[in-house]
Amino acid sequence: MVYAAVAAGSFRRYATYRIATAAGVFTNTVFGFIVAYTYIALWDERPHLGGYDQAQALTFVWTAQALLATAALMDGGGLDELQERIRTGDIAVDLYRPADLQLWWLATDLGRAGLQLIGRGVAPMAVGALAFPLALPGDALTWGWFLLSVLLGVLVSFALRYLVALASFWLLDGSGLAMISGLACMFFTGMVLPLRVFPGGFGEVVQLLPWAAILQVPADVLMGVRSGDALVRGLLFQAVWAVALLALGRLVQSAATRKVVVHGG
Repeated sequence: MVYAAVAAGSFRRYATYRIATAAGVFTNTVFGFIVAYTYIALWDERPHLGGYDQAQALTFVWTAQALLATAALMDGGGLDELQERIRTGDIAVDLYRPADLQLWWLATDLGRAGLQLIGRGVAPMAVGALAFPLALPGDALTWGWFLLSVLLGVLVSFALRYLVALASFWLLDGSGLAMISGLACMFFTGMVLPLRVFPGGFGEVVQLLPWAAILQVPADVLMGVRSGDALVRGLLFQAVWAVALLALGRLVQSAATRKVVVHGG
């Protein structure tokens, strides 16, 4: 119940920033149009690039915009606050709480992601569906699998960002690592281009990395590219990476908190 309350509190916290949410919806929508027309030009020249038709490619664009804030594809998604607390030494207060540090921040992130999915995910997707011919499913079951895939993707995203935040226990300033992590996330999730369009062995490798679980798999589930056994494999792929990275985060957290070095106070 403690972590449910933390998640609910995080949801309410982010819900108070109504102007910021509205600005985010506008920004996501504008960028969605820019990228969509770029994809139209690209797919006119290369039809069925990556195995997608043009409608599927456009669906990928708007799915990416819907999940941009939800999965924190461009920023720390609130875990930059954890980095700052580690840097200033305020993390010592967090460690005195009768709650697990990782689960506390995971609950916080899930509350944030839930609000962002509703606040900054639904509206851009709806605008994209009105403006372009998207390959959206017509059955509720596929939407349900998509939401489950999004949840697993958020878990993977959190686990990666949590590891980056924990690195601040050993670094004087974790902002550089956070920037590198953000750039890697933008490229390897498929935010720039779907991972399926990359050729040869490189394309196969990037689809096995954890970032693929954040955007590429949920988008494929939504478009019906993954169904049947492929759907099960995609969800298992996400779940395995989520468990592995969360377990790694637990190990790093244990190593960090055995000897806490407080910088600046």
